[in-house]
Amino acid sequence: MIEVSSASDIGRVRTSNEDSYGVFSPSVYVVADGLGGHAAGEVASRMVVAAVHDMANEGGALDTASLQSAILRANAQVIRAAADNSSYEGMGSTATVLHIDEGAGMAYYAHVGDSRLYLLRHGTFRQVSRDHSYVEELVARGQLSEAEAQHHPRKNLLLRAVGVEEYLHVDGDSFPLESRDRLLLATDGLTNMVEDGELASLLGGDFTGVAERMAERALAGGGSDNITVIALAYEMP
Repeated sequence: MIEVSSASDIGRVRTSNEDSYGVFSPSVYVVADGLGGHAAGEVASRMVVAAVHDMANEGGALDTASLQSAILRANAQVIRAAADNSSYEGMGSTATVLHIDEGAGMAYYAHVGDSRLYLLRHGTFRQVSRDHSYVEELVARGQLSEAEAQHHPRKNLLLRAVGVEEYLHVDGDSFPLESRDRLLLATDGLTNMVEDGELASLLGGDFTGVAERMAERALAGGGSDNITVIALAYEMP
């Protein structure tokens, strides 16, 4: 059984919500954070969600490869739309996609950008996806600590995103689930505003309305960006 809680908020600063998200049958989830400003970012993130929706509805195998393929399809569509319409020039989007196969007890994901997938298991909260950002590269090289990265002035500079380049590498993997696992997909409007410890505490507590409570905490922290959250509670069938 999978319980889902989701929320999206414009935040306190932006004039539009360029985040998009989707919850589709059978157990497919996506968050996308549009880049490029004004309407263009919203267009790109909606294209990501639409491509994932189409993949979920095609009735084919749902695994890491199919999730990656959906993101690549969106990448081609965003590039084509930007080429055809000058007002869309420079638009792009992050993409974090998850599928849970309840029968097999497996999670499959694909990811580009700095929206994130987290797993909370037995009280341990960890980031499953890896940010494709300039700052994350510095952390990986040992040139920056995690604490320094949190407040680095170039924290939002992405090295990889949907719509930026024709030949896009999409990360992806799978892992077995355990009963009582909780998962979180979120844009950086949440993760930049709320510390991991508080996210873990919220995710591990009362599940009803948890996504709305996370969004409220991001707003209380300043709400400097759009906020989008999908939280999942998994129980073995």
